[in-house]
Amino acid sequence: MTHSQHYIPPLNFGLVEENLYRSGQPNDLNFPFLEKLGLRTVVYLAPEEPSQRFLNFIEDQDATLHHIGSASTLSSSSLGSTWDPVSEEVVLEALERILDPAGYPLIVMCNLGRHRTGTVIGCLRKLQRWNLTSIFEEYRRYAGPKVKVLNEQFIELFDTDLVSSIPGKPPSWL
Repeated sequence: MTHSQHYIPPLNFGLVEENLYRSGQPNDLNFPFLEKLGLRTVVYLAPEEPSQRFLNFIEDQDATLHHIGSASTLSSSSLGSTWDPVSEEVVLEALERILDPAGYPLIVMCNLGRHRTGTVIGCLRKLQRWNLTSIFEEYRRYAGPKVKVLNEQFIELFDTDLVSSIPGKPPSWL
């Protein structure tokens, strides 16, 4: 009898564009699934440090971790870092990584793959010239009942002209 491997995606996993994914922080059960993606880059948006097991997995995959918006770069108030919308600086740095196809396949993630990830992906969609209704529908699909109006407002007011680091050869979907 052959052993059947189960492939379980992380919480809130989704395909954003070809070789560009989103999710919440994975656990051990998700590693076989992620291994199949052949990730080269992980953009990690949670203020907390990723788990040591996840760091080991990233190293084993020879992928690069970009921890953007870590607790050390946020306000000293832990309550503020949890509830405040993601900063413009964090979004711009994340988009800089996302817009460089040399780092693909790439995954964007935060703790649950809802708010920080959703805000960054929403700003990416705005850069792709999606209409706001479609952007908010996608954000809400991942946020579930925990939609944060401040995040939607951030996306709506995000100035795409601030994104100045589009590489010479951007992804084909941009």
